[in-house]
Amino acid sequence: MISDKAYIAPGAKLGKNVTVYPFAYIEDDVVIGDDCVIYPYVSIMRGTRMGRGNKVFQNTVLGAEPQDFNYKGDDTHLVIGDENIFRENVVINRATFADGETRIGNRNFFMEGVHISHDTKVNDYCTFGYGTKVAGDCEIHSAVIFSSGVIINANVRVGGASMVTGGVRISRDVPPFIVATDNPVRYGGVNTALLQSSGTPAKVIDHIANAYRLVFHGQTSVFDAVLQVKEQVPDGKEIQSIVKFLEGTKLGIISKI
Repeated sequence: MISDKAYIAPGAKLGKNVTVYPFAYIEDDVVIGDDCVIYPYVSIMRGTRMGRGNKVFQNTVLGAEPQDFNYKGDDTHLVIGDENIFRENVVINRATFADGETRIGNRNFFMEGVHISHDTKVNDYCTFGYGTKVAGDCEIHSAVIFSSGVIINANVRVGGASMVTGGVRISRDVPPFIVATDNPVRYGGVNTALLQSSGTPAKVIDHIANAYRLVFHGQTSVFDAVLQVKEQVPDGKEIQSIVKFLEGTKLGIISKI
C-alpha cells in the first residue's frame, strides 16, 4: 500500500510489498527494499539505501545531512541493512564525505529519540534505549545494549555483547562482553547475563572474567595487560576478540574506577 498522500520523488526506488503511509516524504536517490513499512511523517532523504523488512515509525528522519562543519554538500550515503526497527523521532545522518558512509546493519532496534551521527557504523542485533545519542565516526559492534539516555562521544568504539547502563557518558572505548556503568564511566563487570543467554559456556565466561581482572584490576598499562592475557588466559575466539579490540584502541578504554 502506497498512499497517494505521501510524497515520493520520481527518482526514488521502492521494492515489492512496500507500505508507505500518508504524509511520508521520500526524496530522489533513495532505495527502499522489499517489505518495508514507512509510517506517517517519516522523512527519508537522498543517499539512503535501505534493505528489506525495515519498519520506520513517525517523525523519524533517515539520511539527514550530517551535523558536521566539514560537510560541503557532497553526495553521501546512509546504508541500512534488513529488519531494523526505527521508532518515533529517530535521526540518522548520512556521511560527511563522498568516500565515507554511515552504516546500519541488521535487526537493530532504535527506541524513541535516538540519534546516530555521520559516518558511524552499527553492526547487528543492537538495542538503543530511549534518547541515546551517538556522535560521529563511532563503531558499535554487534549485540550491544544501550539503556536510556546514553551519550557516546566521537570516534568511540563499543565492543560486541557489551551493555551500557542508563545515563552514562562515554569518551573512551568500551571493550567487548562487559558492563559500562556510572559517571564517570567505569568497568562494571562481565556482561554475564547476555553471555549466558546466548549459550556461552561457563568456562568461557570464567576465562573472559579472568582476562578483565588482568586488564582492569592489575597495576599495568593496557599494553602490558594484553601481554598477560595472551600468556595466562586459555585461548579462544572470545579472548582473541578482547585482545584484538584492546590492541586496536586509539582513545584508550574506560576506567576501572
